[in-house]
Amino acid sequence: MAMHTTSEHLPDATGKDENAVAHGASVKSVYVYEAPVRIWHWINVLAITVLAVTGYFIGSPLPTQPGEASANFLMGYIRFAHFTAAYIFTVGMLGRIYWAYAGNYHAREMFWVPIFTAAYWREVWKMMKWYAFIVAKPSRYVGHNPLTRFVMFFVFLLTSVFMIFTGFAMYGEGLQRGSWADRLFGWVIPLMGQSQDVHTWHHVGMWTIIVFIIVHVYAAIWADIMGRTSILSAMTSGYRIFKG
Repeated sequence: MAMHTTSEHLPDATGKDENAVAHGASVKSVYVYEAPVRIWHWINVLAITVLAVTGYFIGSPLPTQPGEASANFLMGYIRFAHFTAAYIFTVGMLGRIYWAYAGNYHAREMFWVPIFTAAYWREVWKMMKWYAFIVAKPSRYVGHNPLTRFVMFFVFLLTSVFMIFTGFAMYGEGLQRGSWADRLFGWVIPLMGQSQDVHTWHHVGMWTIIVFIIVHVYAAIWADIMGRTSILSAMTSGYRIFKG
């Protein structure tokens, strides 16, 4: 029978739970990801998928459509799907920020990185060597490992914020000057040069997130198999299972 531990033994600054590492043989599962985090994760997956697909067609629209132009509203539907997913993505991010304060320790890992802690960088280096096949077995972490934590903050989180700001800046252009989006985000366009520059960097941001997702899924599967610690199922059940 699995023994479900609580958060009495919180991870240190590196993210490593010394109790779980020292007594890995007795720890079967640890509750890590609370329901709001898991729900946000899967809604985010759907929102990003819609945003990436529709964003690609907005940047590279279909060359032609059969029939009269007035009878076709395909790009309108694509834009509507993109804007809807953007609202969901943004509201979800705001909710996730709130839960970083209201949730458990692991809910906050994505929002800060202990870059001024020497032990953290030693653990990052260990993880890099493990992914490079230099070491056979890494340290065990209840939440995100230090390298994942670094990438989640500096690649996913910061790029997501960048996409929200640049996306709503362009959205404000369509709503015209004086709209809520223009008042809140209109300053982004002159800051970055001009509208086309914002479009270009927004497109680059999309591909950055796509590459992140590819690496993220690969690393999760890799850690699940090679690290003998559940990663994939943890975002469904909430429990991180140590396999001995």
